[in-house]
Amino acid sequence: LFMRDHHLARLFQSADAIGLRVPIPLTQWADILHEALVRNEVGTDQRDAYVRITVSRGAGDIGLDPALCPSPTVVVMTKGLISPASHLYEQGVSVVLASTRRNLPSALPPQIKSANFLNNILAKREAIAANAFDSLLLNWQGHLTEGTTSNLFFIRDGRLSTPALDCGLLDGITRRVVIQLAEELHLPIEEGHFTVDQLHQADECFLTNTSMEIMPIVEVGDQRVGEGVPGPLTRKLRARFIEARGRLSEPSTAG
Repeated sequence: LFMRDHHLARLFQSADAIGLRVPIPLTQWADILHEALVRNEVGTDQRDAYVRITVSRGAGDIGLDPALCPSPTVVVMTKGLISPASHLYEQGVSVVLASTRRNLPSALPPQIKSANFLNNILAKREAIAANAFDSLLLNWQGHLTEGTTSNLFFIRDGRLSTPALDCGLLDGITRRVVIQLAEELHLPIEEGHFTVDQLHQADECFLTNTSMEIMPIVEVGDQRVGEGVPGPLTRKLRARFIEARGRLSEPSTAG
């Protein structure tokens, strides 16, 4: 399981931030995930899998007070992973700039990974309406943040740039891995507050998340990125990511 312990740590941290108790100890999760994969006959050498863990307040009276639901419910869902088509990685994808703004961090802290995706759904609908792969969201100051379920990177003159966490975006686990791989390649890296104009000047651009890994962007709105094809550093980082995937994965069982 790719970065299993990091994903579990984020689950517990997010639950703790909203006062939600995860009723299963961290030490039991490896075996639980293994059992779910075995029962659903996925996560084998022949078939990659997607695992989703949802912890809710559980059954109880209607109301906003979490104390009304004292017994949380845990759902573990596994299914065969359907990766994006290979031609998307070869040719790159187009994205649009959403009119929907990213939530203010003071209203909904982005480091809490929750099932509240309405902000993202509204932005995704804009991408679908424009026949684009995804939308990029700006924050309340007009700075770049992220995609609807992914982090954003771009490259200009050999420098890798990505929006800083204080712009109001999720500290993606795959984002951390890409930064680590870039450091291993001795690429200059900058986390900062970037504008749309700076993105339009990029030579290369890509999105990252655990399921699609590194997806090249070749068009933002009606403007081409670089040469309009996945760039050399994007391809190099993706190749390094694929190579590193095994060493960054923990076994699906504690044994």
